[in-house]
Amino acid sequence: MSEPRTWDHRRTALLTIDLQNDFIHPAGAYGRAGQRADSIADLPGRIAPLARAIRKRGGHYISAQFTLVPDASGAPLIAPHLKKLRPFLGKGDFAPGSFGNTLVDELYPADFVIEKVAYSAFYQTRLEFIMRAVGIDTLIVGGIVTNGGVASTLRDAHLRNIDTVLLTDGSAAFDSEVHDATLLSLATVTGQMTCVEALDWLEQAS
Repeated sequence: MSEPRTWDHRRTALLTIDLQNDFIHPAGAYGRAGQRADSIADLPGRIAPLARAIRKRGGHYISAQFTLVPDASGAPLIAPHLKKLRPFLGKGDFAPGSFGNTLVDELYPADFVIEKVAYSAFYQTRLEFIMRAVGIDTLIVGGIVTNGGVASTLRDAHLRNIDTVLLTDGSAAFDSEVHDATLLSLATVTGQMTCVEALDWLEQAS
């Protein structure tokens, strides 16, 4: 892994995972089901200054958003393990173009939106195409959940020799102990910074 403070800001993107209304907004799918955590609700406000800073330095902000593809009747195509884990998900939840599938207001709009159908933002998405097209080599990553979409994305980036920084307080899980354990397990595949540390770095003069 390269030292993040040597990265070219213009070739770096902030990538957030699943910071969308169906996960975070009270009227979203998880909010209606009573599935929430303060640590998750706090993330957009903590990350928003980084989105502004990376753009000022010539970089980009990419939002990867979990999507449930509807069938011909409008019912979502849900993987069996997810249906068992989250039985409250139904028609219209995480549907493309819906309120629930949209990035939360504090971060809207992103420069690019990646619809993803699994944990990793790299799996069967256009993320790598966008990175090549606009010259992105390195990623600052945050979002939810730390042990799910965030960890899978970071490990996939590592397999592709893409250097990353994980925002330790810019990511969260529903269980703080799981979050902390995941940070420890990811130390060999990604750099790690707090949001304040990353913002200080981005605001440094060239």
